[in-house]
Amino acid sequence: MALSDHFRELRARLIRSVLVWLILFIAAFFVYDQLLHIIEHPYRRAAERLAESGDVKTDLVITGSPASALTLQIKLCAVAAVVVSSPYWLREIWGFLLPGLHKNEKKWTRIFAAIAGPLFILGVATGYYALPKGVEMLINFTPADVTNLQDFTTFTSFIMRLLLLFGVAFEIPLFVVMLNLAGIVSGKTLGRYRAWIIMGTMIFAAVATPSPDALTMLMLALPMLLLFLIAEVIARTVDRARGRRRKSTAQWGDDEISPI
Repeated sequence: MALSDHFRELRARLIRSVLVWLILFIAAFFVYDQLLHIIEHPYRRAAERLAESGDVKTDLVITGSPASALTLQIKLCAVAAVVVSSPYWLREIWGFLLPGLHKNEKKWTRIFAAIAGPLFILGVATGYYALPKGVEMLINFTPADVTNLQDFTTFTSFIMRLLLLFGVAFEIPLFVVMLNLAGIVSGKTLGRYRAWIIMGTMIFAAVATPSPDALTMLMLALPMLLLFLIAEVIARTVDRARGRRRKSTAQWGDDEISPI
């Protein structure tokens, strides 16, 4: 394909992804109350635990301009549409990259298309599960006799960024396998730098998670490490298959006529 054709294909895929997102964005307004309850739930659980200890008083408020409540609703519906539409737009990304692979590597297409979306949603779900403990730890730093008032709009933005971070983090090992299929990264290289990958993952999880407790950090780090190990196994399997194919054709030169 010419470069202009690639740009046209990219434009078409972007337009389709935006249209799907827009439809889900509009639909999210009809279930806004349920979405609000979902995003508010981690805070309420943390507040209940803090109330039992009696050390910290906290509550949610909406501050700022009169349009703050509307801004909150738009943000929440937009992020919900991104998460729900993730299987589609991730498949579109993979479909755009697919022509750059060899024919024997394209057999992974359906597997990637089937895994990418659920993996992103699994990351979001893992982050949501870890949120109450993280929020509780952060609010617990409030000094005694001081009421911790959380601006609902700021709190929601914080929660949504964290959930999206978890979702993207769970996609990283999948893109490592894609780089291996493209011949950029080998399984042997991943094994050589495994210790550095583990250290980098732990540092990334420590920086990315909101609370200083080890539990929330491990909720992100351990699944990522497991996915990285699976990616390394897949990469080594692909490399061995490539090695066998090279050996089977090494007896002929690139320009030599096949005896068949």
